[in-house]
Amino acid sequence: MFKSKVLVLGPCESGKSAIANYLADATENIGGEYRPTQGVRILEYEANNLTVGSKKVSAEVELWDVSGDKKFESCWPAIAKDANGIVFVYNPDQANHDKDLEMWYTHFVSVPGLRDTQCLLFAHKKGSSSGFLGQSGGTGPPQAFSKISVVNTNLDDDGENVRTEFEKFLSGLLNAMHDSRDKEELSIMNSK
Repeated sequence: MFKSKVLVLGPCESGKSAIANYLADATENIGGEYRPTQGVRILEYEANNLTVGSKKVSAEVELWDVSGDKKFESCWPAIAKDANGIVFVYNPDQANHDKDLEMWYTHFVSVPGLRDTQCLLFAHKKGSSSGFLGQSGGTGPPQAFSKISVVNTNLDDDGENVRTEFEKFLSGLLNAMHDSRDKEELSIMNSK
């Protein structure tokens, strides 16, 4: 069985915990008043029917729901260690969320050397989905995200789309990990 560590990153109050809970089917914290994540929460679940190569596989997924509060910055190197992918979440209606994304990108993609293909961006809205990216209102992602897939998300209106897009992203990560493992094995066999 494949294993994957995926970080869920972004500014405070962007919807990271709601999305992580939804993806992991952890419903105990859905709804209610806002409670900021302290440091990081790790949600573990099994994702089924993912496509790797031509096979359907299952994967053990660790979703690391990272606090958007910069006071936990000293923990970021430990959180970033061995991450296979990143889901960035921001609310395009919130001022400065786009600017905060640049800081998250620098710390978690540029510095450790992850590729843009290992990233996904959710432009997340709560409530009505009117005014999504490309429509009136809202801000677009920063230039650093120009090669990263952007998905408009709204758990109230279309939660299954969030799950579908995440599973496509996860399948891509697992395919890359599988290809890398195959190349490493060939290299070892050819060196003998």
